Amino acid sequence: MNHYEAVFILNPVLSEQQVKETVSKFEDFLTAKGAQMVSKEDWGLKKLAYEIQHKKSGFYHLFEFKAPADAILGFETELRRDERIMRFLTVSLDKHAISWAERRREKLKVKA
Repeated sequence: MNHYEAVFILNPVLSEQQVKETVSKFEDFLTAKGAQMVSKEDWGLKKLAYEIQHKKSGFYHLFEFKAPADAILGFETELRRDERIMRFLTVSLDKHAISWAERRREKLKVKA
């Protein structure tokens, strides 16, 4: 299984309940495909650098997970199909990125 990180931006007009439903939908999709969730982060409502779909802000979420390579294609297809998702980016992490992500998570735990 490879290590991945996915960041996606949700439409800002969604209610808090709709955001939670969307995030849990994609988490359930990944776990159904055999993925193991390492970390989930809700970055909240943030201003965009440029307008996307005539919106100036969006709800950012980050998933860090381990998954088989064939699960990623299905995951990205589902992200494209969902009209609540404005943008997404999925990257495969190498050993240096994994160690950096672990250090970042530790810093977040200390701050909380």
